[in-house]
Amino acid sequence: MGERAAPQKTLTMISKAFVVLTTLLFSFNALSTSLAFPNDPEFLKRQEIEGASSRTGGGFGTINPPPPPGPPRFTGVKLVHDRAHPWKPLRNGDERGPCPGMNTLASHGYISRDGVASPSQMVTAVQEGFNMENQFAIFVTYLAHLMNGNLVTDLLSIGGKTRKTGPDPPSPAHAGGFNVHGTFEGDGGMTRADAFFGDNHSFNETLFQKFVDFSNKYGDGYYNLTVAGELRFQRLQDSIATNPQFSFKNVRYFTGYGESAFPINFFVDGRKTDRKLDMASARSFFKDMRFPADFHRPPKPTSNEGIAEIFAMHPFLPGGNVDGKVNNFMVDPTSADFTKPCVLYEDIVKTVQGLYPNPTGVLKRNLIKNLGFLYSSLSAALGAQCDQLFPYGQL
Repeated sequence: MGERAAPQKTLTMISKAFVVLTTLLFSFNALSTSLAFPNDPEFLKRQEIEGASSRTGGGFGTINPPPPPGPPRFTGVKLVHDRAHPWKPLRNGDERGPCPGMNTLASHGYISRDGVASPSQMVTAVQEGFNMENQFAIFVTYLAHLMNGNLVTDLLSIGGKTRKTGPDPPSPAHAGGFNVHGTFEGDGGMTRADAFFGDNHSFNETLFQKFVDFSNKYGDGYYNLTVAGELRFQRLQDSIATNPQFSFKNVRYFTGYGESAFPINFFVDGRKTDRKLDMASARSFFKDMRFPADFHRPPKPTSNEGIAEIFAMHPFLPGGNVDGKVNNFMVDPTSADFTKPCVLYEDIVKTVQGLYPNPTGVLKRNLIKNLGFLYSSLSAALGAQCDQLFPYGQL
C-alpha cells in the first residue's frame, strides 16, 4: 500500500477557513423575495406556482444573475415547520439528491418543491430554514452552482440532471445537479453510498443503521461530536477497503468533514442546548426529507461549529486509492487541506475552467459574475486572504 494518512497536528492545523467552510453537501433554496413576506402562505404558494410554471413552460431565456441576498432581519430561533411550510410527498419529476438538508427544504416549500432553484433563492432558503450564516451560505451555494448549475438560466437542481434547468450548456459542462459525482458530491458519505456502487444519492438503510449503531455505541443513542468523529473515520476506512476508485481530496475533503458536523448544527431543535440528535429526528431528515413536528431552527446564524473536534479524533490526510485497487490509499500532497485553504479556491477555479474552456457572450459574463460572488464570501468562509483569480477577465 502507499503512504497512509498519518495523524496531523490537530486543532492548530484547522484554520478558521475550515470551521466556516464545510457544509457543502447540505442545504439550499427558497424564493429570495420571500424574505419580505416570510409568513404569508398565499404569497409563498403563488410564487411556487409561478416559479414552476415559468420553467416547465419552456420560457427560460438568459438571466443576468443578481447579487446574492444579505442576512435576513431576524436571525433568532423560530418555528420553521410551520403552517406556511407544510411537508408534502414527492410528485413525479421532483428532484431530490444526496443532501438531506436541501431535500428537506424542498419538501417543505422553502424552495420550489420540484427541487430546482436559483442560487439566490437557495441562499435565502438555507438562511430561513436552517439559520445558516450568510457568507457561508453564499460560498457553498455558488460553489455548487459553478460546478453543477446552468449558468445561462441561473438554475440549479438539488438532484439529477433535468430539463427544468433549461437548455444544456456547451460541453464539457453538464448542469447535472448535485448528483454529479466528483465535483460537489463525493465518496465516504454517511447515509449515501459511493458512486462506484451505482447510486450515490438515494438514502441507504444499511449505512443509516451504521449511523444508529455508532450513535448507540459512542453517544448513548444520540448522534454527537464523539459519534461524528468515530463514524467519519470508519466511513473513510470502509471506502478504502471496498471502493477501488475512492477519492477524498480537495472539495470533497472539506465537504466530507462538513457533513459530519451538519446534523449536530442544523438538525437538532434550536430550543435544545445539548447538541445531541435523536435517531427519530435523524431518520426524519435523512430518509423522509421532513422536519420533525414543531421543529425550530438554531438560535443564531451557524456554519460548522465542531469541525475541529471531529477532525482531531482521527486526523486524515487527503488522497485516494490508486491503480484501481482497494486498500491502496495514497496521500495526495497537491490537494487542498485545512492548512491550505487558498489551494481549495484555486482548485475550484481550475475545475470551472475545465468545464467552461472557451465561453463567450452571456455565458462568459455570467461566469465572471458568479466567480465574483464566490470570491466575495471567500475571506469570511475560508478565513484566509486569497488572491482573486480572473480566468475569464473582468466586467
